[in-house]
Amino acid sequence: VQLQASGRGLVQPGGFLRLSCAASGFTKSVYAIGWFRQALGKEREWVSCFSSSDGSTYFADSVKGRFTISRDNAKNTVYLQMNMLKPEDTAVYYCALREDRLCYSGAYYWKYWGQGTQVTVSS
Repeated sequence: VQLQASGRGLVQPGGFLRLSCAASGFTKSVYAIGWFRQALGKEREWVSCFSSSDGSTYFADSVKGRFTISRDNAKNTVYLQMNMLKPEDTAVYYCALREDRLCYSGAYYWKYWGQGTQVTVSS
């Protein structure tokens, strides 16, 4: 299984950005895609999760109401739409995959990881 995260960029506060996580080498219909981020000098934190079993989405309180998740089954891709970005959203963002529907917030529980993509929010 390989995950390719993309969509890095520099945006101003209040701006928006869309990250993509494309999965390959994975054919199961039940899975969970998680998004995490790690700011410089800080621990990796959970941001959001998508569960394929029923399309449920979950968000950390820090991004709730600003971030959304969507998927394109034909492209095996999950998108993280980030709106109303704040400087504190600056981090390297990672996507991860679990081979079941469970959305754990702990990074330890995720087996497959993408390479990370930088998001910088600054004026």
